[in-house]
Amino acid sequence: MLTRRLLQLLIGLALYGVSLAMVIRASLGTAPWDVLHQGLAGRTGLSLGTVVIGVSFLVLLLWIPLRQWPGIGTLCNAVLVGVFADVGLALIPQFSHLGGQIALLIGAVLLNGVASALYIGARLGPGARDGLMTGLARRTGWPVRGARTGIEVVVLAAGWLLGGSVGVGTVLYALAIGPLVQLLLPRFTVPEPKRPESPLAAGDPATAAL
Repeated sequence: MLTRRLLQLLIGLALYGVSLAMVIRASLGTAPWDVLHQGLAGRTGLSLGTVVIGVSFLVLLLWIPLRQWPGIGTLCNAVLVGVFADVGLALIPQFSHLGGQIALLIGAVLLNGVASALYIGARLGPGARDGLMTGLARRTGWPVRGARTGIEVVVLAAGWLLGGSVGVGTVLYALAIGPLVQLLLPRFTVPEPKRPESPLAAGDPATAAL
């Protein structure tokens, strides 16, 4: 079971990085966190993947006051998404035709939904940004949706000011990714191992008279 979970985690993170690259190459706007990544990459001259990795570890520092603890999936997420984003950007050409851009964007959002369900369903720890959202909600008492909205509005505004791309892709991602992950997650969630049934629950003849 652990082998399956690790394999599913790695596949999910690889696909997530590639989907990020697809969104960038579509040039129609990116997800809020990726607007920030793109803006920072443009300002610093670093590759997008390097920025993704750097921001991930900075966000993990914010887990400390929230008393959040990373899992192996969290650490893999912090590194591998950025690595595969750079691989995807090296392999996927820039699209200039609107039809190609729209197709690439839709494919990226669908792939991102599958990738998210895969790595979340592996149950090996949330991504740095997801953990920040849930940790903030837990410590403040805010609803998770409110914490997520607040965080993403801040990073979107910061990324836009830094020159990141905001557009129809940003809106499409915001509207579609939640329902997609909700639909796909049950299909990819690795079930908890079954615990041995209690003799009392099983109706063990030795305890039936008690």
